[in-house]
Amino acid sequence: MVIFTPSGKRGRFPVGTPVLTAARQLGVDLDSVCGGRGICSKCQVTPQFGEFPKHGVTVAAEALSEWNAVEARYDRIRGLKEGRRLGCQARIEGDVVIDVPPESQVHRQVVRKEADAREIVMDPATRLLLVEVQQPDMHEPRGDLERLAEALKVQWGVESVTAPLSVLARLQTALRKGEWQVTVALWKGDEGPAKVLDLWPGFHEGRIYGLAIDLGSTTIAAHLTDLRNGTVKASAGAMNPQIRFGEDLMSRVSYAMMNPGGDREMTKAVRAAIDGLAKSLAEQVGIGARDILEVVFVCNPVMHHLLLGIDPVELGQAPFALATSGAMGLEARDLSLSEINDAAQVYVLPCIAGHVGADAAAVALSERPDQSHDLVLTVDVGTNAEILLGNTSRVLACSSPTGPAFEGAQISSGQRAAPGAIERVEIDPATKEPRFKVIGCDLWSDDPAFVEAVKGTGVTGICGSGIIEVVAEMRLSGLLDAGGLIGSAEQTGTARAEAQGRTNSYLLWDGTAQGGPRISVTQGDIRAIQLAKSALYAGARLLMDEIGVDKVDRVTLAGAFGAHISPKHAMVLGMIPDVPLDHVRSAGNAAGTGARIALCSVAARREVEGLVSRITKVETAIEPRFQEHFVAANAIPHATDPFPNLLGQVTLPEVSFNTAGEGRRRRR
Repeated sequence: MVIFTPSGKRGRFPVGTPVLTAARQLGVDLDSVCGGRGICSKCQVTPQFGEFPKHGVTVAAEALSEWNAVEARYDRIRGLKEGRRLGCQARIEGDVVIDVPPESQVHRQVVRKEADAREIVMDPATRLLLVEVQQPDMHEPRGDLERLAEALKVQWGVESVTAPLSVLARLQTALRKGEWQVTVALWKGDEGPAKVLDLWPGFHEGRIYGLAIDLGSTTIAAHLTDLRNGTVKASAGAMNPQIRFGEDLMSRVSYAMMNPGGDREMTKAVRAAIDGLAKSLAEQVGIGARDILEVVFVCNPVMHHLLLGIDPVELGQAPFALATSGAMGLEARDLSLSEINDAAQVYVLPCIAGHVGADAAAVALSERPDQSHDLVLTVDVGTNAEILLGNTSRVLACSSPTGPAFEGAQISSGQRAAPGAIERVEIDPATKEPRFKVIGCDLWSDDPAFVEAVKGTGVTGICGSGIIEVVAEMRLSGLLDAGGLIGSAEQTGTARAEAQGRTNSYLLWDGTAQGGPRISVTQGDIRAIQLAKSALYAGARLLMDEIGVDKVDRVTLAGAFGAHISPKHAMVLGMIPDVPLDHVRSAGNAAGTGARIALCSVAARREVEGLVSRITKVETAIEPRFQEHFVAANAIPHATDPFPNLLGQVTLPEVSFNTAGEGRRRRR
């Protein structure tokens, strides 16, 4: 018997089952960045021993397997808190109670995918129509549905109509109660017959709603939208529960490959999360599940397949074939969604290619690069960055494997965006002293009231926007050279530069006096960011090569993460090509906005389907130039691209900390 606290979830498992596997099967919020391969340390748990009358178990000291070599190595290098185990390594040997500490819980992340204000021409697929139906006549033996269809044709020009059994079962009662007047929720989204999704006796004064859902690999954002006028009534976000099967997309594909039925586990988990969001939004606005009649999804290809219940294994190997790339029309029951109207219609935007999904199509619909006279680069920054480049002449797209470093994973003190995470950083170039802000507090760390203000959350780590800013600030202040090496205390003139074996780290915050962590930026962290930003920049340069240009006119940062990136710091880091800083803008959650546009307009659905067919896909995985651009982009900001606009705004110190080649010529 395994009992997890604080969730209270419990279940029985065979001896030898890893704790992480038990947590996954029970739906416990236990993080795992690497998919259970023992390399991320995010799945730390604290086993409890002794008598637990509340749970009816006695936990012996040998309830978990002994430490193994992986845990011993991690403890030796980075240290495990006393009593902690790695959930992917510890195996169940007897009845046990396992506590999941807050920092290991998935649900603590702050989901920043608010709805943006946008003017939308309303053309919804689902509308409310008041219909007056002819009463039955013994001399004209037609059913009530047929007479309703005739009334819709005469009064509203609807040529043909169908109705599901759930509506048909209520039709006769509604007609007679309404004295032969009914309000119908009619869906007409394609060339086929219209569908009566629901109906009410007489004139129905209520509203009908739709959900626009951006299903990301890390977060799910849902916007409850009034289908009469497009108003967003409420928004909610949640962690994608598939994270416990792997942080990045390929980890999840690997999980499906190595675990029979793993794809079904992930499908079930994500559908349950979507149902939970729908229920939460309905309660927030005070409506019933019956009032939600339509859902639009945007997602990357792996999420697309896992949502639909399609094994994603083919997306993990060349030629990265999709089961289908076209737009899809489904019913809520096809996806086992129970917290919305059982006749609700589902529309999934088309995918562009095997690694460029419906979320990129939604960004294209929202930002319309095909209508821009300027050459605009649009980057949806995430675990898998999706990049669009184009104007009225041509639009290209590619995906770039940035990995999860931008979201705090693979970073020694990294974490997802949550209260207490460092999100803004400044370093004084003269003193090398830092100051920062954390999520949930408006004060800078050098404010006398800061420590008291963050007493509730503490300073827990560095999130994605924070790691970008601190690395860029280290470069601006001379703590980091162009090659990405951190200088020693002697080279930089600050004791915050601390030796770590053959490399150095930079101490950002020492919270040990308050019982908190020491938060440093290590050489390994710099390398992880260099790899991520190089992949992003190389993808952009590859598209620029295809068009035959060396510069772009504008850069748009899309996605929840992109909305919180400082353009100056992104350019210092070399994430994006050089343009005037005022030509870099944030589009917010452009994928979510594209989903809302498609939800509110049938015409927009036809537009995005046509737009996707005109976008040229560039496959980074098979382009040899991608590697060339990737290597050159490892320098900060870049080895060969001059960045004149950036250098007109900031000064990059000319420092070099590569002492390994002293006494012989250093390789250029």
